[in-house]
Amino acid sequence: MRKILLVLLVLFAALSLVSAQSLPPVSTFSIVAIDPQNGDLGVTVASRYFSVGSVVPWGMAGVGAVATQANVNVGYGQQAIDLLRQGMTAQQVLQKIMEDDKFPGKDGRQIAIVDAKGNVAAYTGPNAPKWAGDRQGKTWSAQGNILVGPQVPEAMGKAFESTQGELAEKLFAALKAGDAAGGDSRGRQSASMLVLRKGGGRNINNDRYIYINVDDNPDPFTELRRLLDLNLAYNYGDQMFKALSANDLPKAKMAAQKMIQYRPDGANGHMQLGFLDYATGDKQGSLDEFNKARNLNKDFDNQWKEEANSPPFKNMLDDKEFLKKLFPAGVPQ
Repeated sequence: MRKILLVLLVLFAALSLVSAQSLPPVSTFSIVAIDPQNGDLGVTVASRYFSVGSVVPWGMAGVGAVATQANVNVGYGQQAIDLLRQGMTAQQVLQKIMEDDKFPGKDGRQIAIVDAKGNVAAYTGPNAPKWAGDRQGKTWSAQGNILVGPQVPEAMGKAFESTQGELAEKLFAALKAGDAAGGDSRGRQSASMLVLRKGGGRNINNDRYIYINVDDNPDPFTELRRLLDLNLAYNYGDQMFKALSANDLPKAKMAAQKMIQYRPDGANGHMQLGFLDYATGDKQGSLDEFNKARNLNKDFDNQWKEEANSPPFKNMLDDKEFLKKLFPAGVPQ
């Protein structure tokens, strides 16, 4: 009986070891990058893998961004951030975490790091699932495994560098270009984006400027774009209200314009811009925005009355000529 138990224990241990060594790789393509103009740090990733955003992207504002994938050691993410916080460069961190990795399958890992000073480091193990590789630019690293070929990270880098605008837009353009070049050879399932900016997130003490995840979708890129538009619209809305609180009307107006750019069907954005246009001297622009808001919001009159009593906009109530154009049938009571 003891012999049978011993055999069963050995067999169970062997099976556990095989299972640990043959876990499915996080086959994916990703890009890590920094915006040297404002210090934004970011990661975006896509894969034929469920909930890739729960595994690959890591980061901390003012510290660095990391993508860990392939025969993934998820612990690389937090360890890399901790080491970067100690003052190590991206290259030093990469060397340290590889030296410390005692788990099986290290030669199949893939990792990329960008630190807050703009240093970039990456590693693709010789046994990472083919095709696997990485490419770097001055402020970014693109990498992937089980790809159709090197054209994927190469296309990502070109798209990143040729796209104008903020880091989130450059990252999304890179991810889309990687998919257009063939992407994950097995297909699509999930995608994620993380952009970090000190104090840049919504509400208080939030550095997650962008954090969106598509966990399981046959077209994760379309859904990621939809979520990115919403996230940016809400971000600019938050910036608008903060600027209003500081009585910085020009800054609030610019934020409202950006909010509408990302959510043109949002009645509240057009309403706010209508008030801000008026407050900054653009009465015709104000009328145009109010009319757009009216077409999108059946309760326009009541919302307008409530907003018009706010201190920055109260003088509008005395502008009879303007009110007659806005409410030809009379100002709502």
